[in-house]
Amino acid sequence: MSPIKTQRQECIIYSRVVGWYTPTKNFNPGKSSEYRDRKTFKVK
Repeated sequence: MSPIKTQRQECIIYSRVVGWYTPTKNFNPGKSSEYRDRKTFKVK
């Protein structure tokens, strides 16, 4: 057994909404659903 213990911490994901960066964990159910439906694009 290894004497080193691993610790995990929460990863906070932010999304830009109307000019503000907001943690996604604070979204209401409607905004969470909208966030899951979003598509990402790469501009060349």
